Amino acid sequence: MMRLEGKVALISGAANGMGADEARLFASEGARVIIGDILDEQGKQLESEIGETGGQALFVHLDVRDETDWISAVETTVSRFGTLDILINNAGISSRGVDDPASLENWNRIMDINSTGVFLGTKHAVPRMQNNGGGSIVNMSSIMGLVGGESGHPAYNASKGSVRLLTKATAVRYGKDNIRANSVHPGYMPPMISKIPDDEVRRNRQHLIDATPLRREGERMEVAMAVLFLASDDASFITGAELAVDGGFTAA
Repeated sequence: MMRLEGKVALISGAANGMGADEARLFASEGARVIIGDILDEQGKQLESEIGETGGQALFVHLDVRDETDWISAVETTVSRFGTLDILINNAGISSRGVDDPASLENWNRIMDINSTGVFLGTKHAVPRMQNNGGGSIVNMSSIMGLVGGESGHPAYNASKGSVRLLTKATAVRYGKDNIRANSVHPGYMPPMISKIPDDEVRRNRQHLIDATPLRREGERMEVAMAVLFLASDDASFITGAELAVDGGFTAA
């Protein structure tokens, strides 16, 4: 039996990268998937790809900073598929490559996407889940939401830390409605440093691998499988939890 049979899942930031992997995986497990992203062309291509492989998907334009986009995405989801069972707040940006760690402009941009976007998604998904008698929210945080770091903008740590505690607050507030909320904290993944100069990439890569007990970088599908577990009924008594998919990085 497929783990998400009959479920409807809205995934933000799902047009490429980890979000796209989640969308493909969820569709293969029986979910009807809403692909939310600002990358319209890539989102529509993924919608077609999932449809061609026998799944059900729908792309919606979604800038997670824009409350009207969230309202439209949720309404479109319910109009098309009749319900909303799962919300994956996946959209986010890294701070790597930010030149000025004291920049207020960069602070606001990172916080708006990584933190406020999760708040808005939760705000508009919860009433639909309450009407359904329950649901599952999975929020993408980071190992940098659990520990500090000396590189990048401190807003990244702050934003991902806020996701962790917003998740717990959501779990406590809406547990009575049978709505579960959990956060996932990926460790070092290759895309995190894809836009950094090659020599710095090599230094960062080796440093992070050395600091990871499993002595390797993670794979996006390893994170997607953790998200699938928390979204599914297999995790029916798990809420308010933080799942580190980090090769042991935060245990060291």
